[in-house]
Amino acid sequence: MPRKKTFQIPREATKVGAYDEMPMLPDEIQIQVHLSRNDKPQPFHLICAKDTMLVMMSGTGEVRFKGTSVERFAFKPGDCIYVPAGAPHQIVPAGENVAMRYKAQEPGLEGIAWYCEHCDAEIFREVWDTAKSLSQDRYRAITERFAADAGLRTCRACGTVHRAPDPAAFRWSEAAREIGA
Repeated sequence: MPRKKTFQIPREATKVGAYDEMPMLPDEIQIQVHLSRNDKPQPFHLICAKDTMLVMMSGTGEVRFKGTSVERFAFKPGDCIYVPAGAPHQIVPAGENVAMRYKAQEPGLEGIAWYCEHCDAEIFREVWDTAKSLSQDRYRAITERFAADAGLRTCRACGTVHRAPDPAAFRWSEAAREIGA
């Protein structure tokens, strides 16, 4: 998808998938906008080293936070949700939504984590440098590894083995190829 200074969100949203985080603006613009069209819960909690902002363009649902004073934020179209640096968060739409994420031009470290559905303990986390790896490639690779390894999906606090996420339900490889082109 070519980057441009202006774009029509509804039209561009038809070209992206769940949690694609497709960058939309030219590289030289200081604040980057990343577009996703989500129809299922994010399979992990995303962690960004720098503050980000979610702008919900359509749909309803909630953003779930870990380790912050706010546990859940119910969203509707037009809501702007501030995500503090380092705050694990997960988008859980009720149906389809279109979200824009504002990130710094150089976002630094990012990571993904999974939490126990029973005791809320963190069960797995991995972090990468966005200057060296595309986040979409890392989402795919880490989610595939997590899904394939029951040991990674086992909570050390309570012993619950969590179900494997389905990385095939997301188009991260295609998104990474488009971004790299």
